[in-house]
Amino acid sequence: MKHAYVFPGQGSQFPGMGKAHYDNSVFARKLFEQANEALGFRISDIMFHGTDEDLKQTKVTQPAVFLHSIIAYRSIEQARPEMVAGHSLGEFSALVANSVLSFEDALKLVSIRAQAMQKACEMQPSTMAAVLALDDAKVEEICAAVQAETGEVVVAANYNCPGQLVISGSVKGIEIACERMKAAGAKRALVLPVGGAFHSPLMAPARDELKAAIEQTKFQQPSCPVYQNVVAKAVLDREEIKQNLIDQLTGPVRWTQSVLAMIGDGASRFTEAGPGKVLQGLIGKIDKTVAAESVA
Repeated sequence: MKHAYVFPGQGSQFPGMGKAHYDNSVFARKLFEQANEALGFRISDIMFHGTDEDLKQTKVTQPAVFLHSIIAYRSIEQARPEMVAGHSLGEFSALVANSVLSFEDALKLVSIRAQAMQKACEMQPSTMAAVLALDDAKVEEICAAVQAETGEVVVAANYNCPGQLVISGSVKGIEIACERMKAAGAKRALVLPVGGAFHSPLMAPARDELKAAIEQTKFQQPSCPVYQNVVAKAVLDREEIKQNLIDQLTGPVRWTQSVLAMIGDGASRFTEAGPGKVLQGLIGKIDKTVAAESVA
């Protein structure tokens, strides 16, 4: 049976994140200072001393979660992943873990991605909402109907676990969809405190910017398969990995499907490396028979 390593995305951040690593590890301090220099601002100061609001800025959140995840991963003695996956942003951490991207190149791409997404969010009012306890097919059906009837963008964005699907789109579209979700029997349809419609067509401008950066970046041959969000299956081809990474910005995060594919391919143990235990919890809801742990 195989050992999979998984990496969280935006939403896992918390004030003080990474400070224990910085205080207790020479290696961690080196990576923090390397990131401070590469990003052009002291992200370590924001991570250690910033407020929740400071950390919610996309241009801060994404490199912060990425940096913490890589430091947590590299603190694991003799980590030998046989498969990797990341939730949204976490896919960049996964590609460092399986040797496709260097830390430096991944950090640069994460920073470009974060700033491009921030700009896309500012171009049009948009948001996301969590829909609980409603069948995925019903959620998809309602999203499609709202789009067809109103012309507003509304799509299924994050398939987190059975009974938890996040939708993404324009503010008006999400408001209409949430009312219909509740009328259709959803336990909750809750608009999330996010600044934009991630993983929707509204991220197209950010996708174009990220695509240009990815095409200028060297991707190595992976040491093990990466299960990518948009296809939810094992990928080993470098060109396919690049394309899936680009498509992820406007495509859905198929996390439930990815975890099931990993289990189907032999994964029996999952280790989450990064801040928090979000993925550990989701994996437990997807399949209670597999072992899931977190290393923060």
